[in-house]
Amino acid sequence: MVSDEVILTAEGLAQLEQELEELKTVKRRELAARIKTAISYGDLKENSEYHSAKEEQAFMETRILTIDRMLKKARVVKSAGADSVSVGSTVVLKDKEFDEIIEYRIVGPAEADVMAAKISYESPLGKALMGKSVGAAVSVEAPVGMIQYELLEIKV
Repeated sequence: MVSDEVILTAEGLAQLEQELEELKTVKRRELAARIKTAISYGDLKENSEYHSAKEEQAFMETRILTIDRMLKKARVVKSAGADSVSVGSTVVLKDKEFDEIIEYRIVGPAEADVMAAKISYESPLGKALMGKSVGAAVSVEAPVGMIQYELLEIKV
């Protein structure tokens, strides 16, 4: 695998493309209007609204460049199927210690969002799950100690 390659699911690719379009069109226009209004207030040296808008513009332009680079290096992957865990798979796990059922989608690092139940294949749990089949026992070293899971289901 090429080291600077960005692994994405089709959903992740669509989200990045949508974000880029939003930033380039709507957000750029909004910021330009804010900057124009702030300039109309006069003295730019002590104009906090102007400086705030310019700072936000710099962050936005950096994000646009970042997304552009990611999309140029993107490789969209499909789940290999329900036989084993791969990027794009959704897994249902049982936490053996707490007897909890949890579900995660395995994605590339650029899409990872634990709050949305999307974990990177490069994360400790993602690495431990890759290639496993239903019924497999998975152990993951965490700051609180070893966590044991059972792989209950693989969804595509």
